[in-house]
Amino acid sequence: MCDPRERSVHLTPTQRKVLDGVHSGRLNKQIAFDLGIAEATVKAHMTILMRKLNVRNRTQVAIVAESMNAGRKAAAR
Repeated sequence: MCDPRERSVHLTPTQRKVLDGVHSGRLNKQIAFDLGIAEATVKAHMTILMRKLNVRNRTQVAIVAESMNAGRKAAAR
């Protein structure tokens, strides 16, 4: 698994919101409701996120999201 701070990952605003939802521990159904989109659309975004982040499962997406958030907080200081 690559460290996202070592490379630039371009995410769309919706992909970022889905990533934040996964990081918060929300289910696809909950993320879909919050964003006003279909659950199938969230699943499609998850597939794209896993490909872009070079990970294989939802847990790894959440771990990368945590790492990305830590990097953003450090950059803001």
